[in-house]
Amino acid sequence: MLKINTTRSALLACAAVAILGACSGADGVASPGVGAFVPAPSTPTPTTPTPTTPTTPPGTPAADCPAGFSNVGTVSNQRICQLPSTITGNLVVPARDGTIYSISGRTQVGTDQGPNPLSPLVGSAAGILTVEAGVTIFGNSGLDYLLVNRGSQIFAEGTQTNPVIMTSRQNVEGTATDTSIGQWGGLVIAGRGPTTDGCTTAAVTPPNIACEAQVEGTNGFYGGNSTADNSGRIRFLRLSFSGFELAPGNELNGITLAGVGSGTTIDHVQVHNSSDDGIEIFGGNVNLKYLVLSGEDDDGFDLDSGWRGAAQFGIVYQRTGGGDRGFEASSRGTNTTDFFSRPTYSNWTIVARSSATTGRALTFNSGHTGRVYNSVIAAADGSTKQCVNLDGAVTLTNVSYGAAGATTPTGPLFNSVFLSCPGGSYHGSGTLTDTQVQAQVEAGANILVGTSTLTGGFINGANETAVPASTFPTFLNTGVGLSGSATTNFLTPVTYIGAVQNASDTWYQGWTCGIPGQPAC
Repeated sequence: MLKINTTRSALLACAAVAILGACSGADGVASPGVGAFVPAPSTPTPTTPTPTTPTTPPGTPAADCPAGFSNVGTVSNQRICQLPSTITGNLVVPARDGTIYSISGRTQVGTDQGPNPLSPLVGSAAGILTVEAGVTIFGNSGLDYLLVNRGSQIFAEGTQTNPVIMTSRQNVEGTATDTSIGQWGGLVIAGRGPTTDGCTTAAVTPPNIACEAQVEGTNGFYGGNSTADNSGRIRFLRLSFSGFELAPGNELNGITLAGVGSGTTIDHVQVHNSSDDGIEIFGGNVNLKYLVLSGEDDDGFDLDSGWRGAAQFGIVYQRTGGGDRGFEASSRGTNTTDFFSRPTYSNWTIVARSSATTGRALTFNSGHTGRVYNSVIAAADGSTKQCVNLDGAVTLTNVSYGAAGATTPTGPLFNSVFLSCPGGSYHGSGTLTDTQVQAQVEAGANILVGTSTLTGGFINGANETAVPASTFPTFLNTGVGLSGSATTNFLTPVTYIGAVQNASDTWYQGWTCGIPGQPAC
């Protein structure tokens, strides 16, 4: 969990790219050649791409690139077609035989249109990036990353047998290994959802259009008061070998979601071998489903800055000899009781594996009152990590989350959770003791400490199956700045705990890599 001074971040980001090009506003590391695009409206409207007909013989690079892309050579018998550094209007990345796509430097979709959708910043422009199923996009180095700015959208929609792939050049060349990390930047999406960051006076409380901040690892901005903001759709996306430290304390994650609203669709997404977090969320109301976070060198799932959404059906499978926490949650900025981070998690399986350091599989820090339902937290392969850590700054009041419309946050709530960590089930830090943490967790329903019977790394066994599932209350995420129905209607009612019910539950198969039962990345 990173605490970033936004002004300092901008300077550090500029310093990091100084060797490659100027750093100012929307400028970044330039790509050779920018195609012509139709000027975009302030609020983009997705278009349906025209199907393409493959004409290139298998194993042969395409002769050229589609209009709007730069031909920058070949790699692994494929033509490299580079995306422009700034995408405005509509750009489709088509699936073509003999073609692979690259980004160079800070590649942005649109330019920042500001926090108010009714009044875009003067001179700004929106963009829509559509990535067809089966397309591979790679970065050459840690300074190469894709940024979707406020007011723009990305539609990267693969299928279970033909996912969209974002990865490193080394992976394309076949030189990446099981331990490779940090070979390119990653994906950043900035939206107009509420954030606790950037509220400059105590009188300003989210959601407020005055609360905006710089996205970690970039010079882009996020925030606003549009809880249902729509940044597009991402489905069946596999992103690997990402994350990069631009400067100490200023890193790119696998996927960064900053101020992303509940109108955005994110499901069936894997982040594998990120050098920082797998997915990190800063504020917003985005909901996520069917996630695989594997091999990260920091946290699998990290959240901050007042996020108020839900995440259901997720696997965190840590790397051997690395990885920090499976989950880390807090809230920085305006850390007031009426706008803590207040997310809902259900049907997660967090597997901490052997590591050179001890730690915790799940940590809740200050300003966080999340609820955990129907989940499994385990340590395997000799890991000595503890299951649940609550920091002393967490407010422990009442595990009942309050009646509909309540705005006063309470302590974290755990219902139907199976814990199996040989290093210990509970850990208190700061002003909290292990006993206090145990009391808080076990005040919930159906809490069981036992021996893991997970098979295949993360598939429920007899002991996990024996834990009854809990239903969701109807007042999830009601209160100030929230859209209660967006979360309540998003969650799928279940009769089991954990991410993978049994061997017949195959939602993660066919589009993932690098985890038990799936091919290498």
